[in-house]
Amino acid sequence: MLSDKFRRQLRQEAEHWHTEGLIDNSVYEQISDRYKFNDLEASASNRFIIILLGLGSVFLGLGIITFVAANWQEWSRELKVTLLLSGFISINTAGFYLWRHPIERWQSRLGQALLLLGALALGANMALMSQMFHQSGQAYQLYLVWGLGVLAMAYSLRMTMLGVLAVLLVGFGYLRYLWGQPEPITLGGLSWLQLFVQHMPVVASLMFVPLAYWCGSRWIFRISAIAIIFSLEANIIRFNLLGSSPWMAAIACALPPALLWAYRDSFVRRQTPHLEIFSSIARSMALTFLSLLFYVLSFYGVWTTSLVRSPNDALPLFLPPFVDILLLSGLTLLQWVLLLRRQDVTTYFVAGMIVISAIVPVWHLNSSGHAVFAVLIFNLLLFFLALGLIREGLAQGQRRLFWGGMVLLTLQIFSRMLEYDTDLLFKSLVLFLCGLGVMAGGLWFERYLRTRSQ
Repeated sequence: MLSDKFRRQLRQEAEHWHTEGLIDNSVYEQISDRYKFNDLEASASNRFIIILLGLGSVFLGLGIITFVAANWQEWSRELKVTLLLSGFISINTAGFYLWRHPIERWQSRLGQALLLLGALALGANMALMSQMFHQSGQAYQLYLVWGLGVLAMAYSLRMTMLGVLAVLLVGFGYLRYLWGQPEPITLGGLSWLQLFVQHMPVVASLMFVPLAYWCGSRWIFRISAIAIIFSLEANIIRFNLLGSSPWMAAIACALPPALLWAYRDSFVRRQTPHLEIFSSIARSMALTFLSLLFYVLSFYGVWTTSLVRSPNDALPLFLPPFVDILLLSGLTLLQWVLLLRRQDVTTYFVAGMIVISAIVPVWHLNSSGHAVFAVLIFNLLLFFLALGLIREGLAQGQRRLFWGGMVLLTLQIFSRMLEYDTDLLFKSLVLFLCGLGVMAGGLWFERYLRTRSQ
């Protein structure tokens, strides 16, 4: 649907064309009927009315909240429950009706806003209900159950906004669990919510990835992939897997990019395996992970500082992360076997970088090797990754890949200059050359794109 701004600009241009004699009255009327110039004023009036109604609704809502807060302690529990449930049901019912049966476009937007408000009201109702019935618990449990409720609403209504909110709520609950769980957990005292967060990588994959396909939302897939990779890394680092820090470092470096790069939509969408909806996003995120990994491990101080837990400090629960690692590793190996049959040069290049990034930490931690060799290897990996992105950007004519490689290359040179003790004159020369190189490379690339399009 065309925006009102475009139609307003088109009406001005059409009036100029009509005044200059470029088009006659019949052509102007056809353009006016096609783009509905007469409805522009009504649309502006409707937007103004929506703003007034929204502002008034905010004040009405604040007044109702203030009135409820003033009389909350005096009301009976039955009246409180009735008010909470009636408000929640009324908001969602009105939102669903306006969203599914809109007379005008603004009613559909208002319905979506009310459904989002209903999802937020779900959390408030849960908190108040637990307070009234003296059901104590930790904060992460509230966010997890709230996120599961919103997730059910997202699946039933097929709404992207609710899906994003559900992922954010579950992710925030997982973060609260990590921050508020200083004591080790024993198998005898586990609840279903604790098992839920301890198996978060697999659980998030089962909950959020199908929702991204169901809603057709790239944003849900991106946020879901971030949640899966972050929870996987957090579980690997939090629990000293297999009691071996080298294996833990290798898995943490290699498994996330391997899983993202080998991901294919056909694994989820069996009906239309030829359609690739989110595979390109997964590959872009794999390259982003490798870029961040290589950049962080290219610093000398990372290899001279021990960031690995000792066996005495590690949590004694091995089973949940071990099961998640086995499941995700098996899926990754299966996808890579199918992927390597295509004999793609780019895939072999990425596979080589992933293997090297897994071997170097194992070799360094097992042999107590010199840090300078690990730093040199990861600097070379970062350099070759930047060159690969620049090459792919030139081959495909994509600015995103080309400038991603240029930024990585410039950032690597700039970081090495600041990390090591160099003269100010040398630093100024490097900065001058970096700026000159970025401008020259950008101008040459834009000229290359124009020549290629011609």
